[in-house]
Parts: sequence; structure tokens; C-alpha cells
Amino acid sequence: MSEFLTKISGELSDVVASAGKSIVRVDGRSRMPASGFVWSDGVIVTAHHVLERENNIQVGYGSDGETAEATLIGSDPSTDLAVLRVIGANLPAAVFAEPDSLRVGHLVLALGRPGKTVRATLGIVSALGESWQTRIGGNIDHYLQSDVVMYPGFSGGPLVDSLGRIVGLNTSALARSVSIAIPVPTIRRVVDTILEHGRVRRGYLGIGAQVAKLPERVATELGQDTGLLVVSVESGSAADNAGLVLGDTIVALDGEPMRHLDDLLSRLTGDTVGNTVAVKIVRGGAVQDVTATIGERA
Repeated sequence: MSEFLTKISGELSDVVASAGKSIVRVDGRSRMPASGFVWSDGVIVTAHHVLERENNIQVGYGSDGETAEATLIGSDPSTDLAVLRVIGANLPAAVFAEPDSLRVGHLVLALGRPGKTVRATLGIVSALGESWQTRIGGNIDHYLQSDVVMYPGFSGGPLVDSLGRIVGLNTSALARSVSIAIPVPTIRRVVDTILEHGRVRRGYLGIGAQVAKLPERVATELGQDTGLLVVSVESGSAADNAGLVLGDTIVALDGEPMRHLDDLLSRLTGDTVGNTVAVKIVRGGAVQDVTATIGERA
């Protein structure tokens, strides 16, 4: 048994040493630094919430505590991802695992570099699930939860498998009381978009809304109990141009029922910007159809 434990301990240490070469310290806030990892040559991925400023961001790397200045390429608060560019650091890119390689019960390591050296904590994959949406409308490709301890400064660092391959980015901003990692497919999609456009595009209707119960007759007609009551309309927005007014209740957008605010957020993706869509509303007790051309969130 002791030989087995010694062997496992040595292999885990090797994984940390190998994967740690691609992990950096990210100084982008007034309190404790956070972590990040090398996506490709000169490109660093970290968590959006650990950056309190857009300028004067530093990354730390190497065994001698070298530092370099980083510039913010772009970020996406809805998925808690940010992309930095560093010149001259000459850091190796991380290795990524395929999503289907991971199963509940697999050993994983959360790695961070809030100081001069890489730190690690061991756990297992405790839950895997389907795609889900963050509270501000970000689409996460699948649910990835582990039982690793998220120490201060670990946000933005990687969750790696037993081979040292990154399976996700650790974040403490998307859920409370559980250790959530943003999976590689989501990271790849968001990073590619930011590198191409400098931002992640989001559709924008320009309303304030709250969930409201529909009258029984309308609920029976539509087959849904709730809709989104319009409580404000931004001047010049897509909703304003479509003729939506306070008191309207949106019950469908582009053919999809709107029962909760999450339904609306999930439909307003970057792909919808500029599209003219049907908006089904209830006004004065009657169901009506209007059209709106989706704008882009600034």
C-alpha cells in the first residue's frame, strides 16, 4: 500500500509540475492576485471577476518570479471569462482534454498561482450535467462540478485531469457553496469570439421586465401560465421601435415561449443581433403580434 501511495503521490506531483508551467499569476485587482493559464502564444485566459481594472494588469510566471505587463483583449461577464495578451513572456500553451474524456469520480486537480509558485488541491469530479445558463445570461456548454477546495486566488486557474490536461477554468463567481469549473468547449467558444471581435456580442431588446401571471383565459389559449410584464422601455431601443409599451406582457419571442426572465436572456444571443423576430404580446387582454429587430448590448 505504501508503495502504491508513493507512486500516486509522485505522479500527481509530476502532473502539477508539468501543467504548472502554463499557469500564471494575474494581478488585476487591489486584493489578492488570481490565476490564469496560457491559451496560445501570448494569450492568457483568466476569470472576468478577478479583474477590477482594464489597465496596469501584471502577470507573474517562472520559477524566479518574473513579471510582464498584460493588456485586456476582452471579457465576457456572463460566462466569467477574460482574455489577456502578454508580449515577451515565452510561455508554453496548456494542453486541453476532450469533454467526453471526463466522468464522475475521476480525479482532478485545481491549480492556482496567487503567489510566486503553483499551488494545488486534489478532488474528484462530483457532478456532470447538461448545458446551463448563468444568472446574467451566459451559456455554459455543460455542468462541471468538483469537490476541490477553491482557495483564495484560485479563480481563473485550471481544473486538470490526471494527465495534466485542462478540463475547465475554476471560478467562484458563478455559484455559491460549490466548486464550479467552466468547461473547455465554453472557454474555446468565448475566447475565439473575443480574439476575433474583442467582445462577445449579446442581443438587446431594451426593456425592463418582471414575471407576471397571465389571465386564466389567455393562459389557457397560450398553454402557459406566465409571461414577462414590460415595466420600462428604453428610448430608441429595439422594443421602442417595435412599439412595445409599459403594461405589455411578452409571451413569446421568435416562436419560443417567454415564461421567465431566463427564457429571454437565453434567446438574446449574439446570433440574434440584427435579426427581425416576431414578438407575441398580451395588450389589453388580447394577444397580438409585433416584430422587433434585435439590437446589440453595448
